[in-house]
Amino acid sequence: MTTQHQTVDGSGPRPPSSRVERKRGRRIQEILTTAAEMFGERGYAAVSLEDVAERLDVTKGSLYYYFPSKDELGTAAIETLGNEWTSRLENLLAAHEGSPGEKLRSLLREHIAIAVCEYPAALGLFLVPGDWPEDQHARIKELRRRHDRLFRRVVEEGVSTGEFRVPHVDSAMQCMHASMSQAPLWCSGLDAAARDRAIEQLADTLMMLVGHGPGH
Repeated sequence: MTTQHQTVDGSGPRPPSSRVERKRGRRIQEILTTAAEMFGERGYAAVSLEDVAERLDVTKGSLYYYFPSKDELGTAAIETLGNEWTSRLENLLAAHEGSPGEKLRSLLREHIAIAVCEYPAALGLFLVPGDWPEDQHARIKELRRRHDRLFRRVVEEGVSTGEFRVPHVDSAMQCMHASMSQAPLWCSGLDAAARDRAIEQLADTLMMLVGHGPGH
């Protein structure tokens, strides 16, 4: 929904200013981030538009201005968070020219940092897709597969070159994803320096799943 403004001479509507658009974009991002956190904390069924409005300290009517239904808000939260998160990892990998081990370590470190520092509660949004309506459930599963393929491609590359020693790729991937999903819980309450150390230590530990011990 966009707001139109009359020109000074009344000749017709003109598009909103870039400042207005930036303000609107920030507001939408705030709504989506808050909704994603709440869905992750409580599950889809337990969150209403009224709950989201209350946490944002806005009226339900102002929330309806951007998202007329809970389904639309939920879908937008899934798409925005899932695409933004995975795209950042894809861009990181595309720019990386190192070995499979260096690529995987960078992916692990970046994913854990995003989960811990930016979206600690929202990560839960992707962990229990069965709680969502069918359409959103399917989209969550597709985003999870896209995310898994990113890591799996690097692991399989390392196995094929002989750099990684992985008895069972599927089991290694499951352990890797399960550990990364718990990172926000393990790092909660830590100060910034301790949190950064914990992120690095977890990334190092997960590299052992592919046979990369400390100082490899």
